[in-house]
Amino acid sequence: MPSYHVTASSTASPDTVWSLLVDGRSWPRWASGLDELVEDRSTGLGPDGHDDVGTVRAFRSGRTVASERVTELSGPPTFRLAYQDVVNAALRDYRAVVALTPGSGGGTDIDWHGTWRARPGAGWLMPFLLPGIMQRMADDLAAYAAAVPPGR
Repeated sequence: MPSYHVTASSTASPDTVWSLLVDGRSWPRWASGLDELVEDRSTGLGPDGHDDVGTVRAFRSGRTVASERVTELSGPPTFRLAYQDVVNAALRDYRAVVALTPGSGGGTDIDWHGTWRARPGAGWLMPFLLPGIMQRMADDLAAYAAAVPPGR
């Protein structure tokens, strides 16, 4: 089964990075590969910016919309968000986990890994593309969180 494992570090606190991860509405602001959260194809979005287990988030990238269900959330000292695909044109059985830990020098270490099976068609490209896409997502999250004013 193909997989990726990417890491990034942010000067932001784990609480700040976590607040961005659990808010599906924030993802298009910090993830350069996502154009928008498609709210009418999403379910269970938290009104307070905190999505819960079971929330389905539909993200559009270009003309493609993929949906993912939040399957796990856990809090300090290690923050962990897990999700799996609901609708994805190129992948099936996609599962990913994002874990946040306090960095040794302050800030936050981001560990993001996932597995999937390719769908017929363009799915064969995913082992070549997805690791780079997900590294960019982790880097984008780290940089955006670092720019968030304290107390946001």
